[in-house]
Amino acid sequence: MSRLAQGGAIDRAKPIRFSFDGRGYQGFEGDTLASALVANDVRLLGRSFKYHRPRGLLTAGSEEPNALVTLRGGAAAEPNTRATTIQLYDGLEAVSQNRWPSLGFDLMAVNGLFSPLFVAGFYYKTFMWPAALWEKLYEPVIRRAAGLGAISMAPDPDSYDRAHGFCDLLVVGAGPAGLVAARAAAEAGARVIVAEEDWLAGGRLNAERHEMDGRPGGEWAAETWAALARMPNVTLLPRTTVFGSYDDGGFGAVERVSDHLAAPLPGQPRQRLWKIVAKRCILAAGAIERPIVFGGNDRPGVMTASAIGSYVHRFAASPGERIAIFTAGDSGWSVVDDLRAAGVTVAAVIDARADGPRDAVARAKASGSAVHLGAVVTEARGGLLKSIDIRAADGRTSRLAVDALGMAGGWNPSMGIGCNRGARPVWSEAIHGFVLETPPAGLDPAGAAAGRLSLGEAVADGARAAAAALDALGIRHGDIVAPRTSADPAGLAALWHVPSRGKAFVDFQHDVTDKDVALAAREGFTSVEHFKRYTTLGMATDQGKTSQVNGQALLAAATGKAIAEAGTILSRPPWLPVAIGTLASHHREEHFRPVRHTAGHGWAAEQGAVFVDVGQWKRAQYFPRPGERDWLETVTREVEAVRSAVGLCDVSTLGKIELLGPDVAVLLDRLYANRMTSLAVGRARYGLMLREDGMVMDDGTVARIDPDRYFLTTTTANAAKVMQHIDYARQVLWPELDVQAVSVTEQWAQFAVAGPRSRTLLQRILPDFDLSNEAFPFMAAAALHWRGVPVRLFRISFSGELAYEIAVPAGHGDALVRALAEAGQDIGFTPYGTEALGVLRIEKGHPAGNELSGQTTASDLGLGRMLSTAKDYIGRTLAARPALTDPARPTLVGLRPIDPGTRLGGGAHLLPQDGVAIAENDQGYVTSVAWSPALGQWIALGLLKSGRSRHGERLRAVDLLRGTDVPVKVVDPVFVDPEGARLHG
Repeated sequence: MSRLAQGGAIDRAKPIRFSFDGRGYQGFEGDTLASALVANDVRLLGRSFKYHRPRGLLTAGSEEPNALVTLRGGAAAEPNTRATTIQLYDGLEAVSQNRWPSLGFDLMAVNGLFSPLFVAGFYYKTFMWPAALWEKLYEPVIRRAAGLGAISMAPDPDSYDRAHGFCDLLVVGAGPAGLVAARAAAEAGARVIVAEEDWLAGGRLNAERHEMDGRPGGEWAAETWAALARMPNVTLLPRTTVFGSYDDGGFGAVERVSDHLAAPLPGQPRQRLWKIVAKRCILAAGAIERPIVFGGNDRPGVMTASAIGSYVHRFAASPGERIAIFTAGDSGWSVVDDLRAAGVTVAAVIDARADGPRDAVARAKASGSAVHLGAVVTEARGGLLKSIDIRAADGRTSRLAVDALGMAGGWNPSMGIGCNRGARPVWSEAIHGFVLETPPAGLDPAGAAAGRLSLGEAVADGARAAAAALDALGIRHGDIVAPRTSADPAGLAALWHVPSRGKAFVDFQHDVTDKDVALAAREGFTSVEHFKRYTTLGMATDQGKTSQVNGQALLAAATGKAIAEAGTILSRPPWLPVAIGTLASHHREEHFRPVRHTAGHGWAAEQGAVFVDVGQWKRAQYFPRPGERDWLETVTREVEAVRSAVGLCDVSTLGKIELLGPDVAVLLDRLYANRMTSLAVGRARYGLMLREDGMVMDDGTVARIDPDRYFLTTTTANAAKVMQHIDYARQVLWPELDVQAVSVTEQWAQFAVAGPRSRTLLQRILPDFDLSNEAFPFMAAAALHWRGVPVRLFRISFSGELAYEIAVPAGHGDALVRALAEAGQDIGFTPYGTEALGVLRIEKGHPAGNELSGQTTASDLGLGRMLSTAKDYIGRTLAARPALTDPARPTLVGLRPIDPGTRLGGGAHLLPQDGVAIAENDQGYVTSVAWSPALGQWIALGLLKSGRSRHGERLRAVDLLRGTDVPVKVVDPVFVDPEGARLHG
């Protein structure tokens, strides 16, 4: 066991049982999975991607590239989870990845023997010949070897949530700089959101020995967090990672709501996606310590010095019994002091600088640690680290037995999300790292994220950032005084690479070595973007957080450039991987497209309706009765009832838009191809709407209810599109028009009542309203009341019969449909669904969705006379293009099989009688097909080249997919009542 006897931010009174690769262990509340494994002397945690080399922990934070595990099991499995960020919970089960058959014995490690072949760009150079083996051999092998972890392929059992946050100031990171900034802004009255990816606030104050205003750093952080929690203008988001910065002050964040529990509580999501809009943002995300590139630097037991300090100080777990620290800066010596204070043996300190900090050197020597100044580590040895080779300043080498080595190669500010909007980092010689010198508007890096690496500088910068944010927000504030801090020297020398004979890794996850960098430079891949893709450096799940700067430094050295000249790449969101389920949130399974029921749905279900999905709605497709053999018999009965008596169809799903204002008629004239300014109050008109390119976008009706109030209907499929089109026209194209528009599709239940007895039925429930032809003619509209409920009544027909559409507020729709059904019992009342509706409109030759395909013009559909020549409207100019007015274009026709008993199929192609079934002979296609009870045969609508002039011609309807070839006759598309006598009643 490597658990220290005392110290740490763990609760020793709360032991936790967990397992790793099937073996049980114990940790404590406050542990991460990584720290608990360290405490249990588990050093081998994974295998690398390419060579399957054994890997242990490299870091203690979210930048970890090595220790990726799969949590849980079955459908709830979570692959590629960082052991360093997993908060330990009772019963946790973790499994290592990327190995077979076991972590200790991985047969894929044979790849290491072929490492001379698997150099940078090997996949561009190999598997190219013979070409015939690509699909049969190379691709299957590569696919089996590629990837990290495995998904269950079962539906995700977890739920996810989303939330929106609005604030004056977003503080990203609750380390010392972030806490100082958040408290100062909150006390000045700003609305503040603090997002911290850890569950424990304080950042480095929890991982190092520091004092803030004379108190231990961790204690100060906890008190500050508690003070913020008590403020009503502050929202604290622990376990939350801000993963992206977007335009207009938008930020994306993931809150891990229940990942620290064995299972979410009832009704609790696993994770929550936050969309945060902030007027200002302070990026206080800290910095990431750089490894040093030398031979064997990937062996289990070699990690960053700050990680060793974090495991010892925060988790009371020592990664080794004899530890060495290899440093190029003062922060490594701080770790040495922290380890010694915790009673951990530091065997040696190797500082690449000729002079280390005098007091720290003296303390190390006094405690028995060997001190090597001007020296470097050239090689780490052992499967699990056993020893290191040290080269002294005079060139002599020695070997030292150690089981853990900490690397302190400097710090990279965590400024990734600051680059998401195009701000490019610049090189700073002061810290030997990139900083965001010119951040995007509204975002201010602070503390270590801004390159202020000492604690004193960081908290002072947090105070500065808070004052700057408050000034920009126009919020008055007093002097902001930064807390006093303990000494924290931050001197640093540049050290990237120690040449050695062994494999020296730059990118630990993708196995990119120093030799790969050199090869890329020799082969001309010297642009950092090309270099990244050629070597795959920085392309793994850690996105180069520990490798990118080292790689660029080695590339600069190989090309004889300064690092500032070599350039850098921009960080793109997400800063850390985000689960697809979190991004999808509620939009999955039945919630991906929420089911919408009309007000008459319950009544229709009682009548035995079979429902079909139409857009987001459930609509009654047909209403079968006992004894009917199939759907066709049911639909035929429903059609005959409408033609002979009275039928009712729920048309509530039609798009409904209400427009109000003195300029509505002017706007409608510009939106519709036919004139609307002449529409009188109490009248309705069929309208045709074109796209900008002259194609038909939608059709529907426009009713004028009052002088300044109009009621539009659209097709179900285009309801949202038409509303968007109207809003764009009134807000962008013609903002000077005084028009308001609102979608009221869900607010009104609407029913079509059609058939020769429809007037009789409606007169029974509206006895005081005159429905005669003289008082309420075809295309009339009225607003009245039924049982004290507002009613809108329209005399319009989609079936070609005497018909009306009646609408009431949705809450009264069920009562209305039941009243209509009861009133029509003795006159042949019959409910009909979308199938019968389709038959009725095909018999009448009405074009609908199949014909309004986005590729047809008004003339194609026989509606050319509706195009006004006396006004302008959207689409008019482009509709007049020669190609769209060519008489040879496919136009709407009717089709009848020569043999009345033969069935037609939708989508069949129209070919000459003697034409071979090839594309060159294609003259059109069948758009809609129905069995016509009125004609006693199958009929169809279609689009045929020069169709209007070809009535009476015989063709073939060929469907190669279904294997049919039906002789047909081209006829007028209006099959029933071409004179229109029925609809006039």
